[in-house]
Amino acid sequence: MKKLNLAIGISLFAAVISGNLSAQDTNTDSHTITISIPEVALVDIEPSATKNITLGFTAPTEAGNPILPSAANNTLWLNYSSIKSVADPTRNVSVKLNAIIPGIDIHVTAAVASGSGAGLLGKSAGLLTLTAADQTIISDIGSAYTGNGANNGHNLTYALAAGSGPGGVAAYSDLQATATTTATVVYTISDN
Repeated sequence: MKKLNLAIGISLFAAVISGNLSAQDTNTDSHTITISIPEVALVDIEPSATKNITLGFTAPTEAGNPILPSAANNTLWLNYSSIKSVADPTRNVSVKLNAIIPGIDIHVTAAVASGSGAGLLGKSAGLLTLTAADQTIISDIGSAYTGNGANNGHNLTYALAAGSGPGGVAAYSDLQATATTTATVVYTISDN
């Protein structure tokens, strides 16, 4: 019986030692990291405190001359942040006008992106005449950000033309005198 107890004891001792040997550290180890990257599609106009602009016309002082548009306005900047999805390789920013003003063409031009942004920044479509339909003003945006605020992103230049200006669609004969007319320009970032 003593021999049996001794054999069982030695077997248990050997099992404990072998279990401890397999649990020792080695010269390498590993673990996993789970990463989540959100899809992002944000756009805004800066500086936000002064993004409403006023443009107008000056009456001629000599008979036979047309009304003259005010100087172009380039105080606004288009900022965006984009993390694209796997399904949609690029995005674009479209622009439209909520109300057409008879006889007047409103032109907008987005400059090449500048400032503190990075990534696949979009390409400008150049001069557009605003209409009630969406038009692409910035195309081929990938995962990118323009930087926030004025002097970051695409500088926007707005200019007026009274009927039949360059690339225009308005007719001078449709002009009507008004005290003031307000229209809203809408920018939208979306997948292609």
